[in-house]
Amino acid sequence: MSVGEFKTHFSQVLKEVEKGEKIGITFGRKKEIKAILVPNDKQKEPRTLGILKGKGEFFMSEDFHITTEDEFGV
Repeated sequence: MSVGEFKTHFSQVLKEVEKGEKIGITFGRKKEIKAILVPNDKQKEPRTLGILKGKGEFFMSEDFHITTEDEFGV
């Protein structure tokens, strides 16, 4: 579907996407697909944040230092 068609039929396109349809939006003379609209599937289970907490570690050498110049490239 071209950008013009998409703009003209926006509400209908959203209804089709809600029903599970995937719709490609084309642009330019070559009609290349620039975007694809897909249904927003709700996640069945909420994501757990911090699942890797406590499973890794790091250390820094005592002689490690960084200057503002090194950090920010000033």
